[in-house]
Amino acid sequence: MDRITKISALLILVFMFFILVFSSWNDSLTFDEVAHIPAGYSYLKKQDYRLNPEHPPLIKDLAAFPLLFLNLNLRTDTPAWHKSTNDRQWEVGNDFLYESGNNPDQILHFSRLPMILLSIFFGWLVFYWVRKRYGDKVGLLTLFFYAMSPTIIAHSRYVTTDIGAGLGFFMGLITFLNFLKNQTKKNLVMAGLTLGLASLLKFSIILLIPTYFILAVFWFILEDYKNLKTTFSNFFKIIYKLLLIGLISILVIWPVYQFHVLNYPPEIQLEHAKSILGSADAPGVNFIIKISDKPLIRGLAQYFLGVAMVIQRSGGGNNFYFLGKVSSAATPFYFPLLYLVKELLPLHILTLIALVISLKNIISSPRKKISSIKEWLRKNFVLAASLIFVSIYLIQAITGNLNIGVRHVIPALPFICFLTAKQIVSWLEKSFWKKAVVFVLLLWILIETLWVFPFYLSYYNELAKGTKNGYKIATDSNYDWGQDLKRLKDWIDNYNIDKIYLDYFGGGSPKYYLGEKYEPWWSAKGQPTKGWFAVSINQLQGAMAKPVKGFEIKQEDTYLWLKDKQPFFRVGTSIFIYRF
Repeated sequence: MDRITKISALLILVFMFFILVFSSWNDSLTFDEVAHIPAGYSYLKKQDYRLNPEHPPLIKDLAAFPLLFLNLNLRTDTPAWHKSTNDRQWEVGNDFLYESGNNPDQILHFSRLPMILLSIFFGWLVFYWVRKRYGDKVGLLTLFFYAMSPTIIAHSRYVTTDIGAGLGFFMGLITFLNFLKNQTKKNLVMAGLTLGLASLLKFSIILLIPTYFILAVFWFILEDYKNLKTTFSNFFKIIYKLLLIGLISILVIWPVYQFHVLNYPPEIQLEHAKSILGSADAPGVNFIIKISDKPLIRGLAQYFLGVAMVIQRSGGGNNFYFLGKVSSAATPFYFPLLYLVKELLPLHILTLIALVISLKNIISSPRKKISSIKEWLRKNFVLAASLIFVSIYLIQAITGNLNIGVRHVIPALPFICFLTAKQIVSWLEKSFWKKAVVFVLLLWILIETLWVFPFYLSYYNELAKGTKNGYKIATDSNYDWGQDLKRLKDWIDNYNIDKIYLDYFGGGSPKYYLGEKYEPWWSAKGQPTKGWFAVSINQLQGAMAKPVKGFEIKQEDTYLWLKDKQPFFRVGTSIFIYRF
């Protein structure tokens, strides 16, 4: 790597770091952080895993580590703690953050910093891996796309598992590809260790298992074998190696979870497992419950409990607002449309150029023998594998039953950035007009990234008529996650507002920030007779949406009294202010 490349990569990462820090500095606690931050602190401080079992511990541990150097109070003498199943974690979180004498803003800044550093490391890893295989230009362009992505920026600043999921998938895939290319014992162990580490970041990493199998079969087909006996022998060898990788990953997961349940009373762990999993008479459920109080393996029981919770939730779906309707049944158009309108338009243009060029090359190339195609795939296996992974991941997202935000496509984004950068760099060659077009698009990306500061969570591109109007397409973590509560406090203070009615969605505490100046409000209470009313867009859109068949919204909860009224002011992007 030459000096200019090093300096350029460093400048991109430093730019990203400052964007992440300063854009999140005044963001309030988002919805999921209420659960993740106290859970991580309780794991490290108490070695008790009763909070937030539906996510693995590593991201929460990382976020909570700086909190160990603060003098914080985690109360374990409350009913919410002692009766804490999955639905009581929000009470424990609110108590820890706002009612135990701790400074929530200090906690927030300390716990978000490791997430930011993790994202910077992720960017460096993507750059290093791509540059090593395809050169400085492709590496730098991939890093630029990664660092400017509004989706990656938005979710690199919060204590959630989304950027961890992206990192886990990336590490898992690149180490497995390295193993396939050179199947030594060292690389096999490294693939197993990485899979175990990735599994501690996000339960969706389980998708790597079928991906590994598909890629292994693909690799196997590309190999040339002399006879049937050799073919069968090598096939079973690679299946055996896949099993070894899985076993090594379990040996990583087991001790980490075992540490996290050291002071989690076995009888309470068993009680919680029964409460969460219910009375479903299924072999997997019965097995988890049976081992939940067994001393040597209850760490594994807690891991499998989390996997089972994710499977249960995926089957049950979730309530979401999308294109004027509210539903709990997923739609296949959700992720494709959100990716189209929530990523930068110039990146889409560059991706389209890359696709057109690729198709043109395929069509214009002379027909080749199967042996020649196999040879090309063998030489370009990383490109093919990246495309296979993106396809597998996006297909499962589109066909799945959880529509909870574009953040769930983050694992595919680095590979999309890489595949686009690889083709664009190859396309440029020595053509001045091509370089001019790409330069303008890259400049557009940079300007757009700066222009939207600091509202990356709410970003929508020009196809959705911009960030201002994006909430009409989808809300929740796509637009309003509660991030503007502190900005509402600033607005109230600046305008000397004595009283405001508020319907707030998010992880912040209106009572803590607004004190006696606010009164909780909702649609069924009717229109305030006089004064100021603030409402989170997530609450408003969900109430005014048209329910799909089988989904009900009570008439008194539809905010009919706001339908023809224009907001007096908008706080940040996500809170409307009305004056009566």
